[in-house]
This record gives sequence, structure tokens and C-alpha cells, in this order.
Amino acid sequence: MESIATNIEAIREEIYAACTEAGRNPAEVRLIAVSKTQPASLVREAFDTGQTVFGESYVQEFLEKHDDPLLEQLPVEWHFIGHLQSNKIRSIIGKVALIHGIDKLSTAEELSKRAVQQNLHVDYLLEVNTSGETSKYGMQPNEVLLSADLLSTLPNITLRGLMTIASPDRVRAQEEFRQLRTLLESLKHNAPDPSKLTELSMGMSGDFREAIHEGATMIRVGTAIFGWR
Repeated sequence: MESIATNIEAIREEIYAACTEAGRNPAEVRLIAVSKTQPASLVREAFDTGQTVFGESYVQEFLEKHDDPLLEQLPVEWHFIGHLQSNKIRSIIGKVALIHGIDKLSTAEELSKRAVQQNLHVDYLLEVNTSGETSKYGMQPNEVLLSADLLSTLPNITLRGLMTIASPDRVRAQEEFRQLRTLLESLKHNAPDPSKLTELSMGMSGDFREAIHEGATMIRVGTAIFGWR
């Protein structure tokens, strides 16, 4: 088995190659190491290679890692990338740099409410169901556009972009990544401040190269770093 350091280096090389092919600057793509179900010791091992951004999907597991003695004093940048229920927002707000999985207007409203109560400012992404699969969370693309005006008025939270989990088929996945990029451009066209809409969180271990070709600014990679769980 390859070491975590070797795996991260290999992924960074692939990011560089994909960006070169797409005519993009590799600095435009951030690697989020998906550390869900992995112990704090392996997160620390990845951190020691220079990887500072980690994605968690389960609230209780995230809170345990956030407070783990191995990690709590380190400048880890935590992202919450899983489905987030409204009643769990209060547990993670103020502890994560970015929430990727806001999948309905009511959850954004609750996030705003909690942010106001705690005098915090929170950045978030909207999760979009680009594949149309009923098993996946996310707003429909037309819902995103219909909700955009209201979302822009919610206090103490800022929409920074969009996130999706694509179909397993890589050809379909690339089409869905393209759809997400087009949707973000549509949002920018009507946004009060388009400069805030900068992020496309898309692409995982099996399809991040296609996502980079379609404009991903964040890729979420777990298995290719830590191995199968």
C-alpha cells in the first residue's frame, strides 16, 4: 500500500496535468482531503505532508476530530461536505470554513438564523442535483435560479458557489460538471455581487480530472488519499 504522502503527491501531479491540459493555473484548484471515517492519526499524517484542508460528512465524527488532541492546535481548515440537517447546524457553525451541502432554502434560512444569533459570518455552497437521481440530495437547477434573489438577502451568510456529486459514469459526469459551471455563470449574471460567486466544488477520486476540465475550483478526494474505508 502506498503511503498517504505518496498518494497526495500523485494527486497533486494529476491536478497539475489536468490543469495544463485545460489551460488553467493549478493554483486555481484546491484539494480537499475527505477524511470522513478516517482516524485523527491519519488526518495528522496527511497534515504533516502539507495538506491543510479536510472535508467531513458526519457531524459527530467531525466534532470529535475537531477537538482531538492530535489536531485541535493545528491550523486545519475544515469543510463540511456532507448532507446537513437544519437541527445540526448549531453544532458546526463557527467551526468550519465552508459548508458545501446546503440543499434547500429552509436550511439556508436556518443557517442564517444561527449565524445571526452567534454573531458569525458563514460561507456556504448550494448542493445541486445535476444527475437527477432521486437517491442524491441537492436542489434542482431551476430551483437554484428561482431561489437566488431570496438567498442573496439572508443576513450573515454568503453564497460562494455550487457543489454537486456527479453520476458514476465519467462521460455523464463531465456533462453534469459542465451544467454546474453554466448554472454558476447564470447566477453570476443576476447576482448583486458576482465577485463572491467563485467556487465550484465538484469531482472526487474517480472523476476529478473531468471536473478540473470543466472549471472545478475544489475537488473532494478521499479514497485516492486514504484508501478504501
